[in-house]
Formats: sequence, structure tokens, C-alpha cells
Amino acid sequence: MGAMKEQYTKIHNLSVSNKLLNFVNEELLKDTNISSEKFWVGFDRVAHELAPKNKDLLKVREDLQKKIDDWHIANKGNEINLEEYKKFLKEIDYLKEVGPDFKIKTNNVDEEITSIAGPQLVVPIMNDRYALNAANARWMSLYDSLYGTDIIEQSEDSTSQRYDPLRGEMVIKYGRDFLKKYFPLEDFEWHNITQFKMRKKQE
Repeated sequence: MGAMKEQYTKIHNLSVSNKLLNFVNEELLKDTNISSEKFWVGFDRVAHELAPKNKDLLKVREDLQKKIDDWHIANKGNEINLEEYKKFLKEIDYLKEVGPDFKIKTNNVDEEITSIAGPQLVVPIMNDRYALNAANARWMSLYDSLYGTDIIEQSEDSTSQRYDPLRGEMVIKYGRDFLKKYFPLEDFEWHNITQFKMRKKQE
């Protein structure tokens, strides 16, 4: 017996999956001051307003990717000159010249964005600020990533589905060896650190 065909409902100029429709109407909007009619009117307007813009942006991305692919094919086997490569990326408008410093003032932004350091998914090595943000990411995120991947080879003795203290020690050692190598401390060792404390800078 074949899988059941997805059912859709026509709402204004949209064709909405019944699963999505029920979720929005019965769960998402529950205990809010937004009516389902107001939500779908706005969603319909935004979807049709942004769809062509999104299509144009995807075309720009495809064109840029093609130019970059062609450049790498043409220079296959040659050592990449970083300055020449940056010049090429600027010529195709992939990179922009650094402009003057500026500030953006916003209100009512979640603490996860404004105050709490989080892991960076992509860290361009040429951008000092991004690299610094990545170094300031939560240690739990780093340890968790090391523990759950094959960066550190899994021990044959470690067959537990729960937390393995031996692997945990390997993760901590690996992380601190990394810090010792790339971010050495003056007159102290990362392996000897047991805790951090925040204190106000003295005037």
C-alpha cells in the first residue's frame, strides 16, 4: 500500500499543507493575540513579496559560485597567491572593501545574541573578529564536539552508551593541548587551570 498523499488547503494565494495549517492554527498561535486570519494574510503577503527577491539572490549566489569554480579549475595545480585570490574575489563582488566603523542600535534583542558568547558555525581564517568570537565560544560546545566526533579516536574499551569518563579526560587533554599550542599563557599552563573568575577591571 502506497504512502498517503499530502493534503493541502487553499488559503488566499497559498497552498498550505494541512499539517502546517493545523500546527499554526492550533499550536503556534495558541495564547497569542494573533488570529489565524491575520497570520495567513500577512504570511501570504510576505511570501509573495519575498519569493522573487529570494529567487534573484539565489541567482547571484549561483553566478558567484560558478565564477569561483571556474577560477579554481583554471588555476588547478598552482599554489594560491592569497593577495591575487582576494583581488579576484573583490573583482566579482564576492568580497567588499572594509568600510568605516559603525554601530547598530537595537532594542529587545535576546540575551543569546547580545550577551552570551556562542559557537561559530563558520570561521573565516582571514577575519580576526570571527576567529576571536570562535575562541570565546562556550567550552561546553567545544568539549561536546570533541567528545561526539572522531577527532579523538574512539577507544576499543569504550563501549558504554553513557558518558565515558576516560574519553572525557581525553577530550579535556586534547582541548588544553590545543590552547597550549596556539594560545600559550605567560608563566602558567592551561593544564593547571581549575576554574575561571570574572572580576571588574580596576580603574
